Amino acid sequence: MNIKTELETKLSTASGIYLNNIEIDPPTIKAIMINEVVPSDPIQDFYGAADADYLKTTIPLFQMAGAKVTSIQDILQKGIYITNAVKTPKSEYNIDKGSIENSLPYLEAELSLFPNVKVIMLMGDVAKKAFNMITKKASKKNAVPAVSTYKLRNSEIYYEGIRIMPSYIMTGGNILIEKSKVTMAAEDIATMLEIIR
Repeated sequence: MNIKTELETKLSTASGIYLNNIEIDPPTIKAIMINEVVPSDPIQDFYGAADADYLKTTIPLFQMAGAKVTSIQDILQKGIYITNAVKTPKSEYNIDKGSIENSLPYLEAELSLFPNVKVIMLMGDVAKKAFNMITKKASKKNAVPAVSTYKLRNSEIYYEGIRIMPSYIMTGGNILIEKSKVTMAAEDIATMLEIIR
């Protein structure tokens, strides 16, 4: 199944929305990692160029977690799909609530494509906020408590039988500055890999 084609069939595509143009067999996916926002250049996204900016931080995180991966295909082979919460590039430093809301129908439809998911990782506060907006619409409450990520990391949160793991952003230049967050994100990925093994 082509993710982009499938989502465009389900929803009319607004201008500026970037969707993952990739072929995937949905039943093989056991974990979804939701990153914060698409890059301004689609070539730099997870499924863009082999040396895309987003992969320059993501692949090392997986390697720190003990996974033998060198490409996005290796990550997919492990049953892990990566996407972005916000499907339009950010125009300012912060991502406004409107950008999240405009992308929610696409993210929600995208998550529904994968019937065998055991873990959803929320990589950063924007991903956490977007996921809570989806769950609040369905169940009238947030799946993830509004508490700092470091306080939530060791708690087991479930939504509809799926383990929800809040973690830290895995893309962008700032990730390399905050070594402790890099370490914690890698530890969280290791936990996710253990769950889906």
